[in-house]
Amino acid sequence: MVATGSVTQSNKRTWQQRYTVVSLCALSLFVCYIDRVNISVAILPMQQEFGWSESVKGLVLSSFFVGYLVMQVGGGILANRYGGKIVLGVAVIWWSLFTILTPLAAGITLPVLLLVRVLMGVGEGASTPAAFSMFRYWVPASERSRAVAMFSSGAPLGTLLALTTTGWIVTQFGWPMVFYGFGAIGFVWAIAWYLLVKDDPRKDARVSAAELDLLTQTGTQETQHAPIPWKQFFAERAVWAIFVAAFATNWSLYMLLSWLPSYFATAHGLSVTQAGIYSAAPWLTMFATINIAAWIADGLIKRGLSITATRKLMQSIGLIGSASCLLLVGFANTSVMALLTICGSLGLLAFCYSGFAPNALDIAPGHAETLWGLINTVATVPGIIGVAITGWLVDISGTFMSAFALAATLNIISTIIWITFSTGKKVID
Repeated sequence: MVATGSVTQSNKRTWQQRYTVVSLCALSLFVCYIDRVNISVAILPMQQEFGWSESVKGLVLSSFFVGYLVMQVGGGILANRYGGKIVLGVAVIWWSLFTILTPLAAGITLPVLLLVRVLMGVGEGASTPAAFSMFRYWVPASERSRAVAMFSSGAPLGTLLALTTTGWIVTQFGWPMVFYGFGAIGFVWAIAWYLLVKDDPRKDARVSAAELDLLTQTGTQETQHAPIPWKQFFAERAVWAIFVAAFATNWSLYMLLSWLPSYFATAHGLSVTQAGIYSAAPWLTMFATINIAAWIADGLIKRGLSITATRKLMQSIGLIGSASCLLLVGFANTSVMALLTICGSLGLLAFCYSGFAPNALDIAPGHAETLWGLINTVATVPGIIGVAITGWLVDISGTFMSAFALAATLNIISTIIWITFSTGKKVID
């Protein structure tokens, strides 16, 4: 428990310790994405150097997601057993190491590169379930949309930095330096994480009495290591609704994440640096709207709209809006028009992070990290098959439009299922 003197002093603090926890979790996702996305730009000179086809390039891009998928449930189980702090800290160090090893692996042979990318994915796969384990204890119900949105903001911000700087780094220092420089950042984050964060707010001297009361009153301090209700997870329609929503959302997300620089380079003839800069703008749009949507969602709930109705509304705006913009890309005759429609697609897709993303905390607050591991396992499948299928479709059709149309179709189908079966009520004890 917190010492009485520390509690009295910390009651006067404006900055609450839960903000530090959520901010560092968001920074971990930021590091996760700069390490994940840099290859989307760096792969252009890598492809030229090693003579890869579009299909081989798709294989390299998608191999990461194999390890990422494998560790989703494992990350949730480990976080449930050992706590989110240790699991997230080890995960960041792990993937940072394999990021640094990427150039060495590429210079050996393609299978070695694929193995290193898979192992990097293993580390990143454990990160989000571990963060949700921290949220389980550190985020009250009234702040879930904003906390998940702030955490999720690390993805577009990391993507933005990677896309805007990778091309310049490649031009000035060569593509290997991208992996060396970005990989080192994770080790700096790990130092701050271990010094500033604890698993349990009841054991953190930085937590004020008022903040601790808020966290305990909202029921976020369930006993750790409770038995995991596996059967109930798969028996609830609300869980399957999240599975479908996460799959569709991430199909569009990972397709654009991996292929956007190649789209601008191939379809509009931009250079490596220009393609990176153009590809960054949609992620800046997503960063802005992901937080705007979260404030809207929490505001609607505060004003009396049910959590169920709020989650349905946010997810539907995200999927239908994104699908509409993806279909409009086909009418874009210039790179600027294409950029605007893709900004619209990712900007609207950000509403989903106030839809399906906090929903695990709504329906199963006591098992959010494990349930999120399952959800993200399903959501990672598009990273494997969707990214690879995109490369195949581009090879056989000579255009990206067939890939965009497929993503839009999945969004529409998912919206129907989400509206029918999702809920914001607690259904799993």
